[in-house]
Amino acid sequence: MSVKRTLMMVGLGIFGVIALITVFTSWYTVDESEQAVVITFGRADEMVTNPGLHFKLPWPVQSVEILSKETFSLQFGYKQNKSGELEAYDAETKMITGDENIVLTDLVVQWKITEPNKFLFNSQDPERILHSATSSAIRSIIGSSSIDAALTEGKADIEAKTRELLVSLIENYDIGISVLGVKLQDVELPNKEVRAAFTAVTDAREMKNTKINEAEKYENQRLNEAQGERDAIMSKAKGAKTARIEQAQGDVAVFNKTYEQYKGNQQITRERLILETLENVLPKAQIYIMNDDGNTMKYLPLQPLQPQQTPTEKKEGSGN
Repeated sequence: MSVKRTLMMVGLGIFGVIALITVFTSWYTVDESEQAVVITFGRADEMVTNPGLHFKLPWPVQSVEILSKETFSLQFGYKQNKSGELEAYDAETKMITGDENIVLTDLVVQWKITEPNKFLFNSQDPERILHSATSSAIRSIIGSSSIDAALTEGKADIEAKTRELLVSLIENYDIGISVLGVKLQDVELPNKEVRAAFTAVTDAREMKNTKINEAEKYENQRLNEAQGERDAIMSKAKGAKTARIEQAQGDVAVFNKTYEQYKGNQQITRERLILETLENVLPKAQIYIMNDDGNTMKYLPLQPLQPQQTPTEKKEGSGN
């Protein structure tokens, strides 16, 4: 009886353990910022991205790996310790440029897990592969760049080329992650004296660009002023041209009218034109009309025949 009872107790104990395992390993929860992979007998069977409570077969039939959907940062060339201070790794960041100069380059790579099953099973250490690929990509781009480009205006281009090359490498490795961005933190020279010299060169280049911008601004200002003066002169010339044309057309109209009168009575028109011309040429001269028949000379004094104004009339006339 004692042996049978013992076996029964052992069986109940085993059943209880199996029941507990079944209860506690048949469900799992996924948070908003997480994703899960259900593994059946060691093989990725299902990917779960919906948050909430989910059920599965108990262990050891199925297990679950919970991974984050957030963006990670890979710090290349430095790390931040527990106290918040940055620790540099010069041996990792020391690189040779295309013109055979040494620079220290550190950067940050933004990445995230996009295919959890590949992240879990296609490589043993995906993050280390990403680190190695980052080192290969940045060294390749720095090795094809000049030191001036690496230290000054070429950083944006180096960032873009490094990201493009790194994305290509990660796609070839097929480890289930995607590179979102590459940001150069610092590119500097390993020697203080050389850094100071390059800083002076950079300052001189910036001063040069500033002077060029100021010169271009002055040139544009002077061009605008010259164009304004030119437009004013051309406008004035067009106005004078229009006035001269209108005056000439008026003179032609007067001439044509006079010519029509002249054709009707040539003698009178000729004499009137002569008198008008004399009045315009000699406005203060006294004009006499004379007729000479060969024996006696008769003349008609026009000035005495004009009515003389009294001083009062002149005064009133001047007032009007």
